[in-house]
Amino acid sequence: MSILTAQQIGVQGAGATRNHAVSFADWLDSGELLSGTPTITEVTTSDLTITNKAISTATLTINGISVATAAAVQMTVAGGTAGTTYVIKILVATDATAAQTLEAYTTLRIEGA
Repeated sequence: MSILTAQQIGVQGAGATRNHAVSFADWLDSGELLSGTPTITEVTTSDLTITNKAISTATLTINGISVATAAAVQMTVAGGTAGTTYVIKILVATDATAAQTLEAYTTLRIEGA
């Protein structure tokens, strides 16, 4: 299992519910795609509610870069405390032979009063 740190740093307001996406494009081998349903959890608290966990089904633009279908993980996040940065862990399988499991971490900063 590979442990990776995503370049994306999500930001949302306190009380907001937002969609977020994390690119795995740089970590996939040529022709390899993400598969299955990702496991996504907030690492140190239970402050965040994370729903709609899925692999991308269309091309997305993430940090100004076009990311192909099945090369990103998407989620909806609600909750959190203003002034706090949360670490989110993502586990996702690939369709490689033999299949790989990628483990990545991303951060989400909650802003507002």
